[in-house]
Amino acid sequence: MRNDKENVIVNKTFDFALNIIEFSEELYKVNKFSLANQIFKSGTSIGANVREAQNAESKADFIHKLKIAAKEADETEYWLLLCLQSPHLQSPSEKMLSDLREILLILSKIISSSKLK
Repeated sequence: MRNDKENVIVNKTFDFALNIIEFSEELYKVNKFSLANQIFKSGTSIGANVREAQNAESKADFIHKLKIAAKEADETEYWLLLCLQSPHLQSPSEKMLSDLREILLILSKIISSSKLK
């Protein structure tokens, strides 16, 4: 299923992972190691699963991998919202949260349209 032409969700999740790495580093600097690790793992896993879906063995496998990516995105949103709401933690940028919500919408649309085909 892999196609090497421009892929919006692959690019968006890759760029988001780069931002997550940077945000995690900021949390590490203030000794929030556990939280930084959680955000790093879930935030970078979104793109890894999207990328893995590009090599899916079947449509069902493709959908399954994108569902995992969506779950990781939901988890990442949870951690970022905790950071946003806590007065003791660095807040993520509005752009980061906006980008994540856009990724969630795109994943949802891809999953639902793939089920219809």
